[in-house]
Amino acid sequence: QVQLVESGGGLVQPGGSLRLSCAASGSTFYYYGIGWFRQAPGKEREGISCINFSGSSTYYVDSLKGRFTISRDNAENTVYLQMNSLKPEDTAVYYCAASSKVVCGPWTDEYDYWGQGTQVTVSS
Repeated sequence: QVQLVESGGGLVQPGGSLRLSCAASGSTFYYYGIGWFRQAPGKEREGISCINFSGSSTYYVDSLKGRFTISRDNAENTVYLQMNSLKPEDTAVYYCAASSKVVCGPWTDEYDYWGQGTQVTVSS
């Protein structure tokens, strides 16, 4: 089993940056792909990025390519999401999740464990 805790959210001005962290407990972290999802008020949760167990493969939703970067440090049991050039429409609760699938993707039903989420608000 894997427990996930997100951190790094907050209030940032448009054009600013944040780095989210997803810290995992459990010795089997290395075997899981990690995805980042977000859910804005009144909208469905959407998968925005993921990284496979080794870090050799990543996925980004087309609308975020070039602004967000996912990475992982298996020695620290942590996955990061660097978010640059933030826009008001990036405002949402951001969640990380763990998947035992070999290839990660943006589909919520492929993820076994979820964190509680961290709020990101982009506003002037």
